[in-house]
Amino acid sequence: MKRTNWRDGLIGAAAAALGLGVSELAAGLFGGWPSLIAGLGNWVIDVVPKTIKELAISVFGTNDKLALLIGIASVTLLIGAAVGMVSRERFGFAITAFVGFGVIAALASARDPQVGLGLAIIPGGLSALSGLGSLQWLYGLAPKPALDPGEGVADRSRRALLVGLTAVFGLAAISAGVGRSLLEKGKRSLAGRADVALPSPAQTVPSSPPGAELGIDGLSTVVTSNADFYRIDTAFTLPRVNLPDWRLTIAGRVDQPYSISYADLLDMRLVERYVTLSCVSNEVGGDLVGNAKWLGVPLKEILDRAGIRSDAEQLVGRSVDGFTVGFPVEAVYDGRESLVAVGMNGEPLPFEHGFPARLVVAGLYGYVSATKWLSEIELTGWNDFDAYWVPRGWAKEAPIKTQSRIDTPREARLPYEGERIVAGVAWAPNRGISKVEVQLGEGAQWVEAELSESLSNDSWRQWKIRWEAPPGLHVLRVRATDGEGNTQTEQNTRPAPSGATGWDRHTVLIDEA
Repeated sequence: MKRTNWRDGLIGAAAAALGLGVSELAAGLFGGWPSLIAGLGNWVIDVVPKTIKELAISVFGTNDKLALLIGIASVTLLIGAAVGMVSRERFGFAITAFVGFGVIAALASARDPQVGLGLAIIPGGLSALSGLGSLQWLYGLAPKPALDPGEGVADRSRRALLVGLTAVFGLAAISAGVGRSLLEKGKRSLAGRADVALPSPAQTVPSSPPGAELGIDGLSTVVTSNADFYRIDTAFTLPRVNLPDWRLTIAGRVDQPYSISYADLLDMRLVERYVTLSCVSNEVGGDLVGNAKWLGVPLKEILDRAGIRSDAEQLVGRSVDGFTVGFPVEAVYDGRESLVAVGMNGEPLPFEHGFPARLVVAGLYGYVSATKWLSEIELTGWNDFDAYWVPRGWAKEAPIKTQSRIDTPREARLPYEGERIVAGVAWAPNRGISKVEVQLGEGAQWVEAELSESLSNDSWRQWKIRWEAPPGLHVLRVRATDGEGNTQTEQNTRPAPSGATGWDRHTVLIDEA
């Protein structure tokens, strides 16, 4: 390929970058305008097959949104480069490509229920115009080999183009960065979380009961901090929530549908509960699980106020961004903890975890129960509605499997020290953990581990065992038994369609003494 084509490719990539950056800056400066990047990201998340979702989460974990952002930016630059290589002599092609990108991105953004097509087309148009303008300007700076103007002129043209490319790429990066910062700052300011003071709960739980923490280095804390709590959801960026306008609506198969404001919700009876949540995409031994102290209104009391009809079989939770979950109504009335939560670990829900309100239902994977940014609860028939992930191949009913994990040691090779501690966590929300057993070497007998004091049947428990670790290669395994006497199966299965199974294992080499 000719050097000129590579140069034109850089020109096209720079123009595409500026178009994307300008659209992001415009969205940040004008609060009602959508982010094209977010619109494209949400569209990708919506259409991606479950196998791709599994792969992304297994590879990137809670950084899956960042990976998608980088992917969108990279694909946009590659498309821009391809357009740049063929558009110097056919600028009409560039017009079609940039306008087409703006229209597609606007349509993707308009799918958000909080955004209309009229607003979405504005940043789409700005993206196309800024991209085309910079493309034409950079083409004008580039050397024109066919004219053979002489080495001096060509050198000056190359220097001018280099300066121009640097300026356009730099402006694109600054625009995107400032726009993204303004968008996030605007959402948080609009939501009004900083002004929220949570009332004292009618029922509290101990902050840290004696014996709940085993105090082992490398062991997960019994209460996961808000900063460390996993986040897996379909929201590419945080939804916009204007707290004074926010309402929670109870509708569907109820006798008395109603809506309440955030202040109304806080005026209801609030209780604290320890509940462990887990993502269905969590692999055996994975970290997409956490335990928190939640503050909220018992879901049963919210439904009872509406009067549940006898033909109501499914509770559908809807987010402000259109995401849905669905689970059996009986899960609210079978004795398990289920809340419309407003607080997490002593503070209002963080934005990333669903402010102003979310559902927390013990014993159900998040994709069927844990609606963040909750806006509506609808009661339906079981076969009348399939929530977001069900048509995409995931199970409609998804109780959390009994699971355990080795937290320490995790190193593949360790020096000989004689006695060591093997420790981890085990969880079976709504059933509790009654026993954890550890196998300290291939073919060794299973040995029962010491358990921490239980916070509740809905919380995970820490476990530990002393191990006289001789030199050599050792395979460690762990299995848990829940409060109903069910022991983890050894059979390994993938997360799809209803959660992974199997024993966590870790191979470690102990060096010679």
